[in-house]
Amino acid sequence: MRAFLALAAALWAADAAAVECRDLTHDGNRYTVCEADADAEDLRLFLNDSEGDLLGQFSAVNAELAGEGRQLVFAMNAGMYHDDRSPVGHYVENGAEVMRVIANPGPGNFGLLPNGVFCIRDGRADVIETLRFVETAPECRFATQSGPMLVIDGELHPRFLPDSTSRYIRNGVGTSADGKRVVFAISNDYVTFHEFGSLFRDVLKTPQALYFDGKVSRLYAPQLGRSDIGFALGPIVGIVEAMQ
Repeated sequence: MRAFLALAAALWAADAAAVECRDLTHDGNRYTVCEADADAEDLRLFLNDSEGDLLGQFSAVNAELAGEGRQLVFAMNAGMYHDDRSPVGHYVENGAEVMRVIANPGPGNFGLLPNGVFCIRDGRADVIETLRFVETAPECRFATQSGPMLVIDGELHPRFLPDSTSRYIRNGVGTSADGKRVVFAISNDYVTFHEFGSLFRDVLKTPQALYFDGKVSRLYAPQLGRSDIGFALGPIVGIVEAMQ
């Protein structure tokens, strides 16, 4: 009986720690949201394989992970990139800096300050506004810079317009104040920045949230039977577990 209870407790703990993906609707727009406990999950960023070649696809990440007996249970594109798929902004993988922090304004969505950094540390993950990131200099095991910020200290980015006509499929990430709760979202309809930021502020209740990208946005969520395909991506964020 004691062994049975121990097994049941272990299975319950595994289920409780698993990433949870669901579809929802907010203000008439459809989204897919995947939420996890950053303290319990193996959360990583991926760019190149062990030979230095671009991964670019969820299937390629899974093939790379198979060598260590692990697999993706969730993934999405995680930040803007150049034509050669190299990161536009700050990027750290396994503690090694690939690209420095870009703190100055510039063209495009990335340069629409304030932008931010998604920082993965042991036991937590945080979206941190870029100037705050530079000031505090956290030691991130993985990091990717993107922009603009969607939510900053519970408020929408000041440049977002309720009547904007710029609509795309968009994806991003939000985090809780304690860094334990991490929530990824992708729109399934064409949405504005204001609508997308409002999802994180009003529904997902994350005080900090960061835009990853639009138009190229893709999701890997096997529990929903979803594995979006397309051209090669740059940085990819994923949650990893042992193969069953």
